[in-house]
Amino acid sequence: MVSDRALHVLRAIVHDYVASREPVGSKAIVDRHQFGVSAATIRNDMALLEEEELIAAPHTSSGRVPTDKGYRVFVDQFADLKPLSAAQRQAIQQFLDQSVDLDDVFARTVRLLSHLTNQVALVQYPTLGNARVQHIELVPMSATRLMTVFITDGGRVDQRIIELPIEADEVFVGELRAKLNATLAGRALADVTDVAASLGEQFAPDRRPTVSVIGEALLGHVDAHRSDRLVMAGAANLVRTEGDFVGSVYPVLEALEEQVTLLKLFSEMQVDENGVSARIGRENDEALKETAVVTSAYRMGGDSSAKLGVLGPTRMDYSNNMAAVRAVARYVSRLLGEE
Repeated sequence: MVSDRALHVLRAIVHDYVASREPVGSKAIVDRHQFGVSAATIRNDMALLEEEELIAAPHTSSGRVPTDKGYRVFVDQFADLKPLSAAQRQAIQQFLDQSVDLDDVFARTVRLLSHLTNQVALVQYPTLGNARVQHIELVPMSATRLMTVFITDGGRVDQRIIELPIEADEVFVGELRAKLNATLAGRALADVTDVAASLGEQFAPDRRPTVSVIGEALLGHVDAHRSDRLVMAGAANLVRTEGDFVGSVYPVLEALEEQVTLLKLFSEMQVDENGVSARIGRENDEALKETAVVTSAYRMGGDSSAKLGVLGPTRMDYSNNMAAVRAVARYVSRLLGEE
């Protein structure tokens, strides 16, 4: 067990190392921070921190750097989530308010988070377990070609172009459009499968092959909405901090590209009473053992299972990044009409 002063020495080491990327010595702590004790006393505190494996000496340096365990103690005890400035909040609102649909919301969100934190920014698409159909549009492009547009209550839009087996006139397309919306508007995505399977029964036999093709398109829309995936921005930030990785940064880049590891991680992370969660270093899977991941949940359609966050080296500004992630998650929730 370390003393309160030793814990504050740990906080000073974290702040100084994050700022400088240089190992921190006792003299530097005395010079930069107001502890009111000698360098020898600070060295004793650092020795206790080292015994508890909260700091370590890289190579033969006289200075010390935080360990994964040290960062964890810092996050749990000292990473205060200060509100963003009025200018930052206004910038978030103005930038995200320009979004035209759900895909644009997420594209803008990752660009914004990457800019605010200088880390890789990630947004998980919602599982849409509670999503409902808002509207289905059928747009004739020719006598045998149709564009289907599928819109959910959260504002997500998916569209695709399909080839019809026979010509379809505008009267038939209008009838089909009306029946689809009368049957499916307000229904859960899970209901679309049954409706699509029985849709042909409402039309004459010669129309059923065309209705069947459109039903298959609807199932494709549902599958597209159900797929778990991440939107990301700022991978260049990771490359710029390559010096923070003892090994190669490429396993991290591969994990970002494949997404499976990150999606699993996002599903496991539970936000705390402050609305954020952090996984640090070896708390993560092998590919991410030199990274930290900070996430917060956002809400859409009553579902708070989806998350957004940032990923970077363990030497990151946790307080700033956690505050930014939480603020952006809350604004995305409000933008999607859930707060």
